[in-house]
Amino acid sequence: MNESSRSEPVGVVLAVDVDRFAEVIEDARRTGLTVTGEQPILGTLSGTIAEDRIPALKAVAGVESVDRDRTIDLPPPDSPIQ
Repeated sequence: MNESSRSEPVGVVLAVDVDRFAEVIEDARRTGLTVTGEQPILGTLSGTIAEDRIPALKAVAGVESVDRDRTIDLPPPDSPIQ
């Protein structure tokens, strides 16, 4: 794969099978996920991965969903209602 064909990393949040949490994390890492947060009780984890690897990440056994991370900007509490 040459440099121009690589896609940029994107933030993702995964819902995973809580009974297979550790196994899913290892398989997701092998797929290319860089784990940035683990919430085993909730069955979620977050990380970054090349955008073109998202389909492979969705195919990992135990991954229930993959959502792109989003940032929402809220106005300061003292600003007028819009």
